[in-house]
Amino acid sequence: MITFSVEDHTGQVQTLELPGDINLSLMEVLKASDYPIAATCGGMALCATCHLEVLSGGDRLPAPGDAELDMLDTLPNATAQSRLACQIRLSENLQGACFALKAPALV
Repeated sequence: MITFSVEDHTGQVQTLELPGDINLSLMEVLKASDYPIAATCGGMALCATCHLEVLSGGDRLPAPGDAELDMLDTLPNATAQSRLACQIRLSENLQGACFALKAPALV
């Protein structure tokens, strides 16, 4: 099992525990867990509506690719810890990590 935490737009932190052998992106997991993210491009790194900030555990994640970096460069609130949830695959690298949602919440 992989356990990690997500802080929503209100500051509430929830811990998620998932099997490590499912082939999903972090974006897909967040949507399935009813987090209010749009993910309008469906995971293609084209919209940044799944923007999040890695609060801890970022050193264990694979480096962002060129498409992700290009999209993050367009965001006025991006930081060095910003990532797109659609570009992070569920793996043991997420164990103990903490993320904060940064894309505008769906209403």
